[in-house]
Amino acid sequence: MTAPATASRVLIVDDDPALCEMLSDLLESNGMPTVAVGDGAAMQRALAEGDCALLLLDLRLKREDGLTLARAVRESSDIPIIIMSGKGDETDRILGLELVADDYLTKPFNPRELVARVRAVLRRTRPHAPRLDRPAPAPAQKVVNFGGFVLNLDARVLLGPDGQQCKLTANEYNLLETLVRNANRVLSRDQLLEHMRPHDSDVFDRAIDVLVLRLRRKIESNPASPRFIRTERGMGYIFSASDEQP
Repeated sequence: MTAPATASRVLIVDDDPALCEMLSDLLESNGMPTVAVGDGAAMQRALAEGDCALLLLDLRLKREDGLTLARAVRESSDIPIIIMSGKGDETDRILGLELVADDYLTKPFNPRELVARVRAVLRRTRPHAPRLDRPAPAPAQKVVNFGGFVLNLDARVLLGPDGQQCKLTANEYNLLETLVRNANRVLSRDQLLEHMRPHDSDVFDRAIDVLVLRLRRKIESNPASPRFIRTERGMGYIFSASDEQP
């Protein structure tokens, strides 16, 4: 199946031609156009065309380091990245997720899981549509202030300390709202998943960690030492802000 030139495609980067063909057939049969390349130079050319919606990148290429390629992409693009690796190395997984990736798959993987995860990443990284203004006078808006940020719960908008709107995907906003509404309470990943699944049935437990990392990059002055979204080891996450004012 050949994707239309204007379609948003999944860009596959793997130096195994047989795997590229299998992945392309799998995704295209599920309605997702693809383009497959075998190295970093071809990847950059495909990205330059500007019609790629997601990057599916092998971590262990023969002549190049996938994590290095992913870092280079992330410096100039917000395209969602899913890293694939045949080595179930926890260090690689953590580095990939914390630094550049939106999700991680270990080879061999279940084809249905791959399709589900690609769809889930596309859904949660797609910006939510702004709500239409109500024609009638609106009631007082529910607003939460923390650390100079202003979260408008009615308009689903987060303003930064500079007064500019912070760009959040739908699921990033949903997670932030859940944490804020349960401020100073530890929420486990299972509890967060229960709150997220009414919005997106494809959310996985691993996605919670990814979304937390992405939120920290956007609202924390030092994501490595977070002030607002803190990790309670072995328990989950807690939102802490001394000046929240619903």
